[in-house]
Amino acid sequence: MPTRRSSARWEGSLQEGKGTMKLASGAYEGQYSFSSRFEEGVGTNPEELIAAAHAGCFSMALSGGIGRAGFTPDYVATEAAVTVARGEAGFRITTSHLTCRAKVPGMSREAFLEAAAAAKAGCPVSAALGTVEITLDATLEE
Repeated sequence: MPTRRSSARWEGSLQEGKGTMKLASGAYEGQYSFSSRFEEGVGTNPEELIAAAHAGCFSMALSGGIGRAGFTPDYVATEAAVTVARGEAGFRITTSHLTCRAKVPGMSREAFLEAAAAAKAGCPVSAALGTVEITLDATLEE
């Protein structure tokens, strides 16, 4: 399996500095700052990129589980909301909440929810977030 790479560069102090993050594939390069991470400033932040990774990984894992159950999804759409909070030991990612909608012709709600729970537990990003509370709202659309 390939090793994926990304890079970041930070210039200046924590609160007044600024940085850029870049995917090696060239698909994304963007700015980040203290304000974009801990407030509502312009730019991205590590947690937003983790949320994108978690949503993408979960969607693919669920699609695979649906396929193994003998069905083909029309779509699996997932949003991940990753929360960072300050605790006694400093800032930590505390939760990742997945909200998923999928359309899978012929699949029962029960089988879908079973596949969704397995995808939540089994996707590699969920495993990497092992110390984070991961929650899921999954909806099978008609």
